[in-house]
Amino acid sequence: MAFSVATWNINSVRLRIDLVRHFLQEAAPDVLCLQETKCPDALFPQKPFQEAGYPFLAFAGEKGYNGVAIVSRRPLAKIDRSYFCNREDCRHISAEVTTRAGPLTLHNFYVPAGGDEPDPEKNWKFAHKLAFVEEMTAATERFARPRTILVGDLNIAPLETDVWSHRQLLKVVSHTPVETEGLKRLQAAGKWVDVMRHFVPPEEKLYTWWSYRSPNWEASDRGRRLDHIWASPDLGERALSMQVLKAARSWERPSDHVPVVATFAEE
Repeated sequence: MAFSVATWNINSVRLRIDLVRHFLQEAAPDVLCLQETKCPDALFPQKPFQEAGYPFLAFAGEKGYNGVAIVSRRPLAKIDRSYFCNREDCRHISAEVTTRAGPLTLHNFYVPAGGDEPDPEKNWKFAHKLAFVEEMTAATERFARPRTILVGDLNIAPLETDVWSHRQLLKVVSHTPVETEGLKRLQAAGKWVDVMRHFVPPEEKLYTWWSYRSPNWEASDRGRRLDHIWASPDLGERALSMQVLKAARSWERPSDHVPVVATFAEE
């Protein structure tokens, strides 16, 4: 038996609910984690997920911004939200997921994008992003435990091969040294296994995001790997496969991110 988890920055769950349903029908993960749902809790589209066979829901949202959700075919328990930088801005949700081997903990994060100027003194959004990652690192003991998976739009492409041009993006938010070094410290602090790179060697290009600004995104292929799936060492050893659904970027009115799915041995 296997357990599969997907992560996807959907860029408005209500606007793209038909795309989400199509993805669930096509990929059928056990659990889907969404970021940037842009939807207050009272308006979260629960019925379409329930009709699609995902009756177990956990979400934290606000109007027009941010928002995270976990939708599951497996029962959820111990649902929790954490806040960072003294802001209640709906960037984290966690839940305990039932599996045949016992419960596992799933954390879903949406790290701040950081704006356009990579200078924390000039750009408060960038300062917020750096502080957010630092607080995640400081809180590692709360998150990095056995049988834990951490997923989400972490908004940082840490490796040279996680961007289309390392040299040209060194001063572009999401790939600046201060960001990539911060994310690597976070990963090391939790001894997280980078499940995506477990299957795609670090010397190979790997992207999950392509800008809306590029009209011919597929031909130019100027992507970045902003979305991640990490696992505690015990679960990292049980990873069976990983898939980036690049085709979703060509769907009608798509998100600029695509889904990533990882599968783990359940027993």
